[in-house]
Amino acid sequence: MIVEKAKILVIDDEKLLRWSLQENFTRGGFAVVTAESGLRGLELFSEEQPDIVLLDIYLPDVSGIDVLKTIKKEDPDAVVIMVTAFGDIETAVKAIKSGAYDFVEKPFNLEKLNILTGKALETCALRKEVSQFRAQLSKKYGFANIIGKSAQMAKVLELTRKVARSDATTILLQGESGTGKDLVAKVIHYESSRALKPFIDINCTAIPESLIESELFGHEKGAFTDAKQMKKGLFELADGGTIFLDEIGDVRLSTQAKLLKVLETKTFKRIGGVRDISVDLRVIASTNKNLAEEVNKGNFREDLFYRMKVIPVLLPPLRERREDIPQLAQFFIDQFNREFKKSVEGLSKETEKAFMYYPWPGNIRELRNVIERAMILENEPYILPEHLPGEFSAKELRTGNVMNIPVTLPPGGLDIEEVEKNLIRQALEQTKWNQTRAARLLNLTRDALRYRMQKFGFLPGKSKI
Repeated sequence: MIVEKAKILVIDDEKLLRWSLQENFTRGGFAVVTAESGLRGLELFSEEQPDIVLLDIYLPDVSGIDVLKTIKKEDPDAVVIMVTAFGDIETAVKAIKSGAYDFVEKPFNLEKLNILTGKALETCALRKEVSQFRAQLSKKYGFANIIGKSAQMAKVLELTRKVARSDATTILLQGESGTGKDLVAKVIHYESSRALKPFIDINCTAIPESLIESELFGHEKGAFTDAKQMKKGLFELADGGTIFLDEIGDVRLSTQAKLLKVLETKTFKRIGGVRDISVDLRVIASTNKNLAEEVNKGNFREDLFYRMKVIPVLLPPLRERREDIPQLAQFFIDQFNREFKKSVEGLSKETEKAFMYYPWPGNIRELRNVIERAMILENEPYILPEHLPGEFSAKELRTGNVMNIPVTLPPGGLDIEEVEKNLIRQALEQTKWNQTRAARLLNLTRDALRYRMQKFGFLPGKSKI
């Protein structure tokens, strides 16, 4: 196997110095290219893409500082070591501020230069790894992963692009469970200038109420019985990056007050601490609750609600973007083909029809799980109706007759009360009498659904008409 040598570009107008450096670095196992002027050096930088550039500040045609700036503009991760005259510290400092990795003074010690070059090469390798890692994350959580051609999703994608590239530090994602709020949060982070900083995902419902403040803000040693040493909180650890507060609507009121302070001042204190800690954060919060209703009920602070609602992003449920279902299904089929080493071509026509009529109470997460289940258990070239779980076996789903509602008003008219009662019954039957899910299917609040259930005798303990 041929291992490619690390490459150094030497840009210096002194012929003897170029020769000396070329001999030195070649003995050290480097591939070396040289240029006698700044303009030629820029040409070679573009052609050769060297790992390290050794650049003289004083060149016959252009300033070495200008060459440095051009190189950094072309490749911000380029590792450039500047060569300066002895004692010219002011110019060296200017070079560092312009993006130079370090500088050496003429006349220089080759042994020290080799040590510096070795360290620069390690930095170069690390930057390449980081760049590759960032590219992988961008591929996994890039805009292309927001699937959908519907008008609703086009708006979501457009808004997400604007938010990711903006300086917005507070974003609220709203939508039912399973609509992809966590994916959108990651896309916003990894498509932003904060991509190389931490992304910390906090499920607010998974942390016990007694521990959430300590987890978020940290604590000082001795702050409480089990605080045997100082602990940094997640907000502090995420400095420079993004905090994702999943299900913010479940946070208790006392913690909400502290969250409000962090959002407004970008500072907080550890539990038991007296010193304010400053952080630079983007906070993305998500909820499947109606926060406006929670405010009215006294469960959520009004000031925090409006502070978080600076940029709201509403993710529509899958039943409101049915035209996206085939594309989403194929996306997951392709994904699981790679994961399970299978070659499923897609959905059968009958399955696609059932998918288009099914209400998808679990939204995209449910769609993904249904496809994963079918591809694990079956080996047919297409996903067939018999591969689907029990809730897809209803005759109405197979035939497409999900609602017994006339498309046009019949000449003899109809009883609107009967239509409403029929819809309530169908929603309850499809969700196995889960009132919360049935209310979502009908775009009603749970209280509004219960009112209609009582009206038509559908409440438990009463006759189901």
